Amino acid sequence: VFIINPMAGQGKNIDKLISNIMSVSTELNADTEIYTTQSVGDAEVYVRDYCNTIGPARFIACGGDGTLSEVLNGAIDCPLAEIGVVPMGTGNDFCRNFENRDSFKNVALQIMGETTKCDAIKYKTETTEGIAEGYCVNMFNIGFDCNVAVMTGEMKKKPFISGSMAYFASILVNIIKKKGADLRVEIDGEVKHEGPLLLNPVANGSYCGGGIKSNPYASVQDGYLSVNIIKDVSQLGIVRLLPHYMKGTHMELKNIEKIISTYKCKKVVITPLKGEIIISPDGEELKAGR
Repeated sequence: VFIINPMAGQGKNIDKLISNIMSVSTELNADTEIYTTQSVGDAEVYVRDYCNTIGPARFIACGGDGTLSEVLNGAIDCPLAEIGVVPMGTGNDFCRNFENRDSFKNVALQIMGETTKCDAIKYKTETTEGIAEGYCVNMFNIGFDCNVAVMTGEMKKKPFISGSMAYFASILVNIIKKKGADLRVEIDGEVKHEGPLLLNPVANGSYCGGGIKSNPYASVQDGYLSVNIIKDVSQLGIVRLLPHYMKGTHMELKNIEKIISTYKCKKVVITPLKGEIIISPDGEELKAGR
């Protein structure tokens, strides 16, 4: 079942993809269906209903990491369901964790290929509005990079602004603002940080923001979270660190442990110290804290 987000990648190449799916399905004599989502959250609802009424299938998310995340949340309670992805978004960061990521765009391989097990991050947030639970496929961005992700989403809605242009413009604006977060971070039962910080990504995969290798030690198949705690450095410090952060070489820098602490763990508890904050699972917005 191909789940297509018609808004992914500003709607480019959607008709071509549908034609390709139909053509390849005929060639392979494959039993396939196509569903086009109608709104945010629709993919999750459709996949869950499909599993409950028809049964398990291979659900192939055609969109960005947000679409993949919705399909994951709809299918994860169905034991025999499988998930594929045709990257059509502007970031497509989950696919970057695999050496053969170009094969994700091969419709025949999506239909006939073998599956491999991957991790997902189970989360629960508490706010004054209640409790939200779900699964994240790639990464939670918290602090500076969350602010960038939120602003990027707003900029992409404007005409003539591409995903990459919106992302880098958002980085520049947020460097000037330098708005981080004030958090207590508890890792596997031990408090590792309490107070202001710049950002605090909690990762399953290594990449965010369309190819920034923020968590180079992360693996989507090792059973662990990869957590970075980056201190509240100056604007100049951000500018100096950013090129290395984008390439994933920041942990090789001299005395980097004075700026960044990195951990592999099973559980993270993050408590905002000054009211609610916005966090970003798989590029989406979610409130956390009280």
